[in-house]
Amino acid sequence: MSRTPSIILGIDPGTAITGFGFLTDERGDMRPLDYGVIRTPSTDPLYLRLVKLYDTLQDLIKRYRPDAVAVEELFFARNAASALSVGHARGVVLLAIAQSGAELFQYKPAEVKQAVTGYGNADKRQIQEMVRLLLGLDTVPQPDDAADALAIAICHFHSARLRAYS
Repeated sequence: MSRTPSIILGIDPGTAITGFGFLTDERGDMRPLDYGVIRTPSTDPLYLRLVKLYDTLQDLIKRYRPDAVAVEELFFARNAASALSVGHARGVVLLAIAQSGAELFQYKPAEVKQAVTGYGNADKRQIQEMVRLLLGLDTVPQPDDAADALAIAICHFHSARLRAYS
């Protein structure tokens, strides 16, 4: 029987803003360890933005040493340029995870919504409020990307517990 990871990192990739959220397992309960966003200046060329994302993510991974990293699978939006931009950021995120040695898990957006709210078509506001409630926070994590990253980490926390008992 495997155990739930002691530290989970959830990542919501983006070129302009990448959300991150670290959860820790305290005797079977989720506790937020740290969360926030990595911002890259829109005035910088793409390759420099990706370097900043990579370097900052590497620093966070070295600081917290997560056992598992959960990333949302790429959602194909109507805007091809936006999807391509997220794809660039996602590639950098996957590289940083691979180099860290942490185990990677990927979840579809509907899986994250289902795990956090119990409803696979929940809206952003419902997800954010459930993140706040599940983690015992006074306010919804801001900006939205940080709350999304925590939702992804929560999804993995629940999935890992289910796997441990099966």
